[in-house]
Amino acid sequence: MSENVWAYRLTVGRLADVDLSGYKVEATDGTIGKVDKHSDEVGSAYLVVDTGPWIFGKEVLLPAGTVTGIDLEEKSVQVGLTKEQIKNAPEFVRDVHLQDAGYREALGGYYGIFPPRWL
Repeated sequence: MSENVWAYRLTVGRLADVDLSGYKVEATDGTIGKVDKHSDEVGSAYLVVDTGPWIFGKEVLLPAGTVTGIDLEEKSVQVGLTKEQIKNAPEFVRDVHLQDAGYREALGGYYGIFPPRWL
């Protein structure tokens, strides 16, 4: 992957002043949960998604580069990943991994191994 997985693509329509908390998150094959937290930090943007009962109430960290679109009217975020890809990602524990550079590197590498569906 040549682009920074930790940055929103210009084509997704991300508006910096819009709070994405509570937005529904859609994988390529269905809903995975809702945005619990997000960051627009340059070079380190991400979404923390509460998966609810889908993955037994776990949270997942999705790099902003996986976002393929944002629908402000529907309050939804689309990502170019399947549920299976997200489910098999390295386990995320907010208190441990949110600021862990090693975890981010591993996660960026994990998502970088898939064909870039979002291009």
